[in-house]
Amino acid sequence: MKNFSYRELKLSETYMIFEIDASVYIKHAWREVDGKRQLIDLNYDENGFPDGDDVHKKALEETIINGGCAIAVFDNQEKCVGFITLNKGIFGHRWKYVLLDQLFISRNYRNQGIGRALFELVVLQAKKWFADKVYVCAGSSEDTIAFYKALGFVEAKEIDPSLLEDDPRDIHLEYQL
Repeated sequence: MKNFSYRELKLSETYMIFEIDASVYIKHAWREVDGKRQLIDLNYDENGFPDGDDVHKKALEETIINGGCAIAVFDNQEKCVGFITLNKGIFGHRWKYVLLDQLFISRNYRNQGIGRALFELVVLQAKKWFADKVYVCAGSSEDTIAFYKALGFVEAKEIDPSLLEDDPRDIHLEYQL
């Protein structure tokens, strides 16, 4: 049994996310087909972080610089095996949302409760910021959406147009605090 430790990441430690094997095989993904969301066969290997390592490191740094929450998980050898970020800015018209911007777990460490534990930690932070809901633009893979729904996420009631524009294939979900 592995022991995991969780702690906030400092700006000087953002390079540690490169220890994570973010690659994933995506068998099915959700897509709009004939005006209806349905699963399609994708059979795609995503090697590493989507859009590249530097994009995710930069986003992590921006979260920390702007006062957001960045928590990493380390195995018993002190290797970074996952991280989560929650951006501090509140947005939304009907509800006060905070954005769960990134959540990655190393391939060999998935399905061990690490993602749920990281999420529970950022929920505590979101409540301290007096948010109503956590918002996520989730990648459209079947497994990703199933993970968020297992945490209690539902389809977002209020879609942020700028986030939708970033990647129209993302599925926008919310979690009631």
